[in-house]
Amino acid sequence: MSLRHRSLLATAGAILALALAACGSEESPSTAPSGQTAPTSPASASAQPALVVKDPWVKTAQSGMSAAYGTLLNTTGTDIVVVSATSTASPKVELHETTTVDGKMAMRPKEGGFVIPADSSHEFKPGGDHFMLMDVTTPVRPGDQITVTLTLKDGSTVQFTALGKDFAGGNESYHPGQSASPMVMG
Repeated sequence: MSLRHRSLLATAGAILALALAACGSEESPSTAPSGQTAPTSPASASAQPALVVKDPWVKTAQSGMSAAYGTLLNTTGTDIVVVSATSTASPKVELHETTTVDGKMAMRPKEGGFVIPADSSHEFKPGGDHFMLMDVTTPVRPGDQITVTLTLKDGSTVQFTALGKDFAGGNESYHPGQSASPMVMG
């Protein structure tokens, strides 16, 4: 083997050794099922909130009822329970689930709150589970930002801002004073 070939092999070997050393000393992030990069160290894990709200929005309304939606993502290894909510647009917010009553879709207050499973998510959407703003006192217009605060079973709170959006669906029939009974969806 010529001196030139030995020199090229030595250089290539040195480059390979440096590349392997760099790869070995650097932690590579793992990918979470949602496609997001997962924390790689305990320090970065503590920086991530336990409950993340994705794509929050609220149905526009001048008065009466409205609803807030979004996806709640539990980033912890234990279940999180949302037991109540408040809003800057309404003095009363109820947690509502959608169910079937006598063959018709109906919504009703969710007893015990919503469980967001460990390392999973729960979607709040029109025609499904949602946060019902019962008596809108501040009009919600397209583009308005409404603050919603969720209270968790452990007493902690999570606050998010929902964007006001026009939405024609959700023609609920609500009878004041009967919040414990289902509301029929039209």
